Amino acid sequence: MNQLLKGYKVLDFGRYIAAPYCASLLGQMGADVIRIERPGGSEDRFLAPITEQGDGAMYMQMNAHKKGITLDIAKPEGRKIAKELVATADIVIANLPPKTLKFLALDYDSLTAIKEEVILVANTAFGSTGPYADYIGFDGMAQAITGGNFYSGFPDQPIRCTVNFVDFSTALAATLGTLAAVMHKERTGEGQIVETSLLSTALTLNNSMLLEQAALNVNRPPKGNRGQLAGPADLFKTKDGHIVMSVVGPYMYKRWIRLMNKIEWLTDPRFTDDTQRGINNDILCEEMGKWCKARTTQEALDELKAAKLPAGPVLSFQQALDNPMVQSINHLNPLPFPGAPNDPLVTDAPFKLSKTPLEKLRRAPLLGEHNAEIYGELGYSASDLAALKVTEII
Repeated sequence: MNQLLKGYKVLDFGRYIAAPYCASLLGQMGADVIRIERPGGSEDRFLAPITEQGDGAMYMQMNAHKKGITLDIAKPEGRKIAKELVATADIVIANLPPKTLKFLALDYDSLTAIKEEVILVANTAFGSTGPYADYIGFDGMAQAITGGNFYSGFPDQPIRCTVNFVDFSTALAATLGTLAAVMHKERTGEGQIVETSLLSTALTLNNSMLLEQAALNVNRPPKGNRGQLAGPADLFKTKDGHIVMSVVGPYMYKRWIRLMNKIEWLTDPRFTDDTQRGINNDILCEEMGKWCKARTTQEALDELKAAKLPAGPVLSFQQALDNPMVQSINHLNPLPFPGAPNDPLVTDAPFKLSKTPLEKLRRAPLLGEHNAEIYGELGYSASDLAALKVTEII
């Protein structure tokens, strides 16, 4: 059993990805995590449903390794019970705008009035200050507002990355900040606010391009999959699929030149360094594209591997599940879930610890699965819970 956060109780008021995944990781490090959702089930429970009762794929991943209770904290009686829960907790996690946090009495002042040393992990879309502070927002909005959609697209069509990389990166940032706050609390006894936002994460992820723009005013145009900082770099069509391949730096470029049998390009002024190769990447990609179209995906990858050039296949989700490399690292864990036709594959944490290995994952909770246990610890009887259920407080 992982002992790193043993004895820490976490209340997870989060939804979707950024806050819930942070809480799930804390659970794998030994914390006792309780997910709190609406009596009828919060909206993130039902995205991409895979069970008869509607439990979704996102919910099962983000809420693994937690207990689950229902509570309507929008109602005064619900907020009263939430205060009782806070009194027993060490860490409270939420991803709500500042005004909503305050209304629900989940802001730092309200929490510390109940338990002075509590740690609040507050994730928002746009931060706690500025003109967008009270806006709600998703991953795609952070991608859009920081230039990511524009740069990844084409001149007449921005492209949104459908993978929620800003959300997941924010969850990892929140986990890092929470662990730092725990270290501080262990040394001083003090709690604090850990603040993250999708906007600050997206700015961090796009920083090199934003930094270049601020320094040089280059105004790079969007070019889709095609790289602009070196070359060749693109997704290339083969006889039976596609591969992704990038060449960066003089040593890779020399190896690529030998593979292409274009020795004259070693001294061509259009390709003298990464900057020039990025500017003239269209020429390099055209040559690479012709080479790839003459080969199957496996043939192209075999030759590129022999030349020590980084490349990989472009796979569908099913092909990714079937890929021997994916299967070899045992990162996808089959966790039986009531009502699921097949065991959902839930990922381990994206890091491993040799001395304090993470706990073996447990499935996400059913709706209100631990109501009797958690509320019983607060002194509520079965008849109390029945009454609260009738009034839709739980």
